[in-house]
Amino acid sequence: MFDSLSASLQKAFRNIRGRGRLSESNVRDAMREVRMALLEADVNYRVAKDFIARVTQRCLGKEVLESVSPGQMVVKQVHDEMIDLLGGQIREPDLAGEPSSVVLLGLHGSGKTTTAAKLAAFWKKQGYPVMLAAADIRRPAAVDQLRILAGQIDVPMIAPERGETVPALGKRALAQARSDGCNPLLFDTGGRFQVDAELLDELRELCTVVEPSERMLVVDAAIGQESVSVAESFHRLLGLTGLILTKLDGDARGGAALSIRAVSGCPVLFTGVGEKISDLERFYPDRMASRILGMGDVISLVEKAEEVVDRKQAVEMERKLRGNTFDLADFLQQLRQMKRMGPMENIMKMLPSEMTAAAGNLDEHSDKAAEFMKKNEAIILSMTSRERRYPTLLNASRRRRIARGSGTRVSDINLLLRQFDQMRKMARKFGKMQKRLRIPM
Repeated sequence: MFDSLSASLQKAFRNIRGRGRLSESNVRDAMREVRMALLEADVNYRVAKDFIARVTQRCLGKEVLESVSPGQMVVKQVHDEMIDLLGGQIREPDLAGEPSSVVLLGLHGSGKTTTAAKLAAFWKKQGYPVMLAAADIRRPAAVDQLRILAGQIDVPMIAPERGETVPALGKRALAQARSDGCNPLLFDTGGRFQVDAELLDELRELCTVVEPSERMLVVDAAIGQESVSVAESFHRLLGLTGLILTKLDGDARGGAALSIRAVSGCPVLFTGVGEKISDLERFYPDRMASRILGMGDVISLVEKAEEVVDRKQAVEMERKLRGNTFDLADFLQQLRQMKRMGPMENIMKMLPSEMTAAAGNLDEHSDKAAEFMKKNEAIILSMTSRERRYPTLLNASRRRRIARGSGTRVSDINLLLRQFDQMRKMARKFGKMQKRLRIPM
């Protein structure tokens, strides 16, 4: 979503980094480019104007103009100001009640029902005994959809009874959650194509009954500035405590994500980054700012890796690499762990721009990387267990057989084996160096 904005900002920074000294004129020229990049990305005009004014004031300070690396200092000021624009510090949701009620609000099509399941799965993974309540009684498929999703993540769900009103459902669900020891209780409410009096009355009554600790608005980031006005309206009428931005993996310009916190005054708590139940992330203003400015998000990348990599397996893999017993079966296991981290393009976007610059078109490069991993998996699966364990057995006739079985070419197999051999050689060299220097494993 932020690809175009990120590219424009990096171009502006390259121009200013090349200067040994900065003047007020240089700074204002650079800020003009930054402002144009923000407006082209559909950032709210007032937000962009105020942002540029604050950054310009900071950049014209003595600390920046007389710095040894003035260009780097300008980037730092933009980065710091963008963190503030996105909300500064993260806020943890309030789940301290017995039970805590969390009401999800939003218009039709914003993704409330799917987000309810994603949020339930997220909190369940953290150890919370979550319960879902289907409070969208007008959309016929909403209850069935939530029931299916709740079954997929093995979370209990309260469905409306015939003729039951939303407030009555809320009261019953709250009593059930208290009886079953569930916390939090998550309500998927009804939506409209626009905010109307009937919907507001229904939601106010529900909130009066369940006294939610969190009123989260689910906003479709792809609808641009309209999402900002939606957030303003809901916050004014219902008093929101936080926002969830969905479809942040789309190809919209992304300005709404930058504007919504400043205009609505509500913090962004989560972001939806895909269609899978697991595609929900906590929103970290500092990490998002780093991604937008091309600095990457290595912390999130490490956290993703830790989620899919088993500690004992990692230690065993390290031991095999150092001892030169790492084989193609182990290599296959590593490929599958990487696949569990998510789409390759999402992983590459977490890397600093300097590391991905050589790749050219990032989407094209990530597609090639994903195809390469898929091809290598097919090749290894077409081998016998003995061939995976002893790659030196792979003579010309065996390679031709594997190529036919995997739908690849012999040259693809040769490339895989060369890379595998290089990886083992590098691991051996590092092991010897570690031994000489007596570095503990």
